[in-house]
Formats: sequence, C-alpha cells, structure tokens
Amino acid sequence: MLDELQAMEREALAAVRAAADGDVLGAVEATWIGRKGRITGILRSVGTLPAEQRGPVGQAANLARRAVDEALSARRTELLAGAEARLADTEWVDATLPPPAARAGVRRTGGTIHPITALTREIEDVFLSMGFDTLDGPWVEDDFHNFGALNMPADHPARDMQDTYWLSDGNLLRTHTSPVQVRAMESGAPPIRAVCLGRVFRHEELDATHENTFHQIEGFYVDRGVSVGHMLYVLRTLLREVLDDDVEVRLRPSYFPFVEPGFEMDVTFRGKWMELLGCGMVHPYVLEQGGIDPTVFSGFAFGLGIDRLVMLKHGVEDLRHFMDGDLRFLRQFGGGLEG
Repeated sequence: MLDELQAMEREALAAVRAAADGDVLGAVEATWIGRKGRITGILRSVGTLPAEQRGPVGQAANLARRAVDEALSARRTELLAGAEARLADTEWVDATLPPPAARAGVRRTGGTIHPITALTREIEDVFLSMGFDTLDGPWVEDDFHNFGALNMPADHPARDMQDTYWLSDGNLLRTHTSPVQVRAMESGAPPIRAVCLGRVFRHEELDATHENTFHQIEGFYVDRGVSVGHMLYVLRTLLREVLDDDVEVRLRPSYFPFVEPGFEMDVTFRGKWMELLGCGMVHPYVLEQGGIDPTVFSGFAFGLGIDRLVMLKHGVEDLRHFMDGDLRFLRQFGGGLEG
C-alpha cells in the first residue's frame, strides 16, 4: 500500500506539471484529491486496514495529498501569471493615438471640471499657500463630534437650526464640516492651521440659495495669541484670491454656540448684501473638548458655503443649477478636458 501511494503521488505531480490550463488542472485535482479522488479513496479506507497498517498508511496518504495540493496551488499561480503576461501581447492599447472619432476627422468634446470642484481646488491652493493643512472627515458622524463637542448638548435649541438627517443607528449625516475641527484638536497639539472642504447635509427646503446637499469649508487656527484680526486677514485673503478683487465685506455680531464672539460676514452681490459665512473665536468649551487649554491658547474658526462662493465668482443667481447635471449649463465654465 505504501509503494502504491508513492506511485500515485509521482503520477499526480506529473499530471499537475503537465496541465496546460485551469480546466485541465481542475480535472487533475478531481482525479487525485477530489471527493472521489484516488488518494482520497485510500484515506477513507484506512479504517478497514489491519491496526498495524493504519498509522503508516494514513500518514503517507495525508503527506501525498498535501504534496499534490501544494503543487496544484503553485501551478495555478504559474498559469495565472502566464495569462496576465500574454495580455501585454494580445490586448495592449497605444495611448498615444487620438480617439477613433478624431482619427475619422470628427471633433469630439471632452468633459470639463465641475465649477464646484474647480473652486474647491483653487481654495485648497490658497490655504496651502498660507500654511494651512487640508483635512477630511467622515460624512456619517456621531452626535458628540457633530453637536456635543461643539457646545450643543442634547437640549440645545441650536440643534433645531441644523435640520438634521438622523440615521436609525443614532448617527447622522454631518450638518457641517465643524466636526473635523474637533477631531483635529483631539489628534494634535497647537499650533493647528487647517481647512476641511467637503459635502454636508441638511434637511433644507430647496430654493435659489439653499440645497440639502452642499459643499462647505471649515477653517480654523489655534495657537497662542490668535485674534479676530488674524481671522479677518485670512478671510479677506481668501476672497481676494478667489474673486480676483477686494470685495466689500461687513461683519455682523451673531450667535453660534461653538464661537464666542461670533459673527456673520456678508458680501455685496448684484448690489445687495448676501450672507456668505459664519465665523468667530473658538469657544473655550470647544477647546477643552479638543484637549486644549483655553487659558493658554485661542483660535478662530469659520464655515463657508463653497456653492455660494461659486455663485459670487460666476454671477449665477440660482445654486440649484450646479446640482442639476445640465451639461449645457456646466460647459459654460470650461476648465476643460477637451478631447
């Protein structure tokens, strides 16, 4: 029986080496170590052997089965590598050729960068040039980071202003990018200069200046001696660089639970004042929740709707156009990927 097992192993290994493709290899596996395979059959019959033969035969059969299984795995890897290598000869693409329509003399127009994406990239460049980091955070937030750590306990009326999308597990779609500020303070010590640009979600009634899915910038700077003057400098620099002009702005006292004092900044748009962003000095409670001593450090923070900034930049009166997906509207902004 032991000699028979050695012969089976040699024959099976030779069949594995000779297999030219996956189908043949599958047949080899079934023949030798499948449910009805020859080596499997010997393993199943060990119990019928005399007691003194069971141990040696069982051990030899298991070793043979393992050797064939390892050979099958190695051969599969070889066959897969060979198939992938042959793709370079059979399915290659010359990326230097123009597209088929262009070769036929037909001009095709490629896509363009969405104006919100284009402005987001421009804003990132402005803040990077001022020494800010760019951060990101989850869209699905927990109550603590979206509300609690920002000085909005469970019974705080400011929660009602957020028009929140609550999820069945008690989490929510973030209503602002401010949670990133808390996470940044939790994970690093001052000085912290950072911006987060991303989507936020509120259960808003749609109109020309409100969407339920929109894009926001959260900017914050925490260090020793940070003042309102630093905040104004940063915001004026942003608006000047993005709008290519020293736009007229004004600050109005306002209430936000996570800043004190708090302000709203307005800008002129088509001869009228339009609310653009909320800002202020980071509330001491928020600093404490982020693990920062408010007696030593201070900071400012602001939140700005990118969609409204795009409206200002391009003179668009209804921000819903940006989310409608109308290519006739979007192609006006160029920025292009012309084909």
